[in-house]
Amino acid sequence: MKLLVYGAGVLGSIYAARLHEAGHDVSLLARGERLAALRRDGVRLAEGTSQVVRRIPVPVVERPSGGYDLITVFVRTHQVDAVLESLAGVEGDVLFLLNWAAGAEPLGAVIGHERVLLGFGTTGGTMDGDVVRYRPTSLLTRLVSMPVGEPDGRTTPRVQRIVRAFRAAGINAKAEPRMDAWLKTHAAFEVPLGQAVIAAGGPTALADDPGAVRDMVRLMRQNLAAMPTAPVPRGFVALRTLPEGLLVTVLRRFLRSQTAAHSGLNTASPGAEAAELDRLAEQLRAMRGSGRR
Repeated sequence: MKLLVYGAGVLGSIYAARLHEAGHDVSLLARGERLAALRRDGVRLAEGTSQVVRRIPVPVVERPSGGYDLITVFVRTHQVDAVLESLAGVEGDVLFLLNWAAGAEPLGAVIGHERVLLGFGTTGGTMDGDVVRYRPTSLLTRLVSMPVGEPDGRTTPRVQRIVRAFRAAGINAKAEPRMDAWLKTHAAFEVPLGQAVIAAGGPTALADDPGAVRDMVRLMRQNLAAMPTAPVPRGFVALRTLPEGLLVTVLRRFLRSQTAAHSGLNTASPGAEAAELDRLAEQLRAMRGSGRR
């Protein structure tokens, strides 16, 4: 496939490199200093804290042009409006792989409803200068698949084609018929978690404050209770049913783990992270408001 990967942060860089190595015609869109670094050194990847850094010469571009078989979008929630404007006249299906709780309607209103696909990049990592340090392979990373789906829940030939292409590139992907509910569930969990981490000064500092973790759990439960549908995946039901004390213990352990360290919670850009969480929180409030009508 001819692919445009829009966004050269952690996830965009990882997926562009893997798809390029799998033989696809990939262009990675970047701006500013990141664009200059990619042109000079390519995508530089390292697993966890390893000193071994691989260089993958993925072609980079500053703006989209022509047409593509698929455009994958890896940007923060508050950056989506600008992306939509730049893609309005570019041909190709668009797979949004990001935090998004507002549904497909506002996306399709700008670029065309028939072009929109929803998903979420589940690979975690951090930026170490120009090196992308991705989460080491574990049982958890093997079990958690990257969901991809149509807004209306159909498993269409294009979804199946995309899933096959990702899997062939070593990306654990799957078709998800309830993608919109999946994204809303994730936002209900992610917003309290991310805001609590920022307020505490990092995941380890949050783990050291059981009262703050307890408040975070209560906000997660409020968000999940306000959802118009059951949580997806079903495992998130546990956040509504398990004893509060047990959840606090489990989440404090997670916050101290290597999984948390390489998940993006230790962000080097707290301002951008806060802006994204604020936009996601707005979307959750709008969801709750529409549910009451």
